[in-house]
Amino acid sequence: MKNSKKVLIGVVIFFIIIAIVVIGRTMVGNHFKKKFSKRPPPGIIVKLVSEKVFSERIESFGTAISKKTKSYRIQKSDLISELKLDNYVEKGSLIVKLKDKDIIAPFSGVLGYRGITEDVLGSDNSLIITLDDSSVIYADLKIPESFAPVIKKNLPVDVKFSGLKNKLFSGKVEGYSSRISADTRSLLTRIRINNKDYELIPGSLLEVSVKFNERNSLSVPDTSVMLEGESSFVYRVLDDNSLEKIQIQIGNRDEGFIEVISGLNEGDLIVAEGLKKVNPKGKIKPIKN
Repeated sequence: MKNSKKVLIGVVIFFIIIAIVVIGRTMVGNHFKKKFSKRPPPGIIVKLVSEKVFSERIESFGTAISKKTKSYRIQKSDLISELKLDNYVEKGSLIVKLKDKDIIAPFSGVLGYRGITEDVLGSDNSLIITLDDSSVIYADLKIPESFAPVIKKNLPVDVKFSGLKNKLFSGKVEGYSSRISADTRSLLTRIRINNKDYELIPGSLLEVSVKFNERNSLSVPDTSVMLEGESSFVYRVLDDNSLEKIQIQIGNRDEGFIEVISGLNEGDLIVAEGLKKVNPKGKIKPIKN
């Protein structure tokens, strides 16, 4: 009888311990669940949808040409004064003094050294120097004939030079040929670039984008767009900071922005960056950039 009582007490104690463990685990689980469920929503960079200028582009190359240029061939034996090269000279100032004459700058520009040649009749060397007014730079482009109908005077152009990779120069179409070249099937087109700081160097290769069909369109940052197959989506931020996944139709890309043809309205608030941190079913803490 005593043994039966002991067994019964043991069983009761065992089940009490099991019950305590189960209840304890449930309480701990609920505690952590509540704790984590109270985590604040992630801070996400957002941006208002706004308009931006977009355009179609014709990519081409051209060689930089000075506005004016003049070359001089000078016998070294005729030099009286020091010749200062790679130097800016004003119109009317002395370039160099020779035995029989002074060479005066007919226009302002940069004096450059072009080369040394052997005199045909003797052993003396001669210098060839060049004065370049490159305050304005021109370049001639060969535009494919398929784009000839869109070429117009004063179309804007963007210009890049490999020597200044992070700088974009602006210019315009100065003029173009009256006919298509039968040899190259292209339209010869001249552009003009203001170069008041003399940063573009005559003779350098220029990368040129001729812009046409300019228009104001809605735009979003390229970091805000999700691609799924051939479809594009963004997250629109609602009034309660929850998210709505919106399909959009996109157009051109330009300088980190994507043109929006349809799907959004001007003033819509969208997730601009940090898509990987977003829980589509949760909320965010908007950070306006």
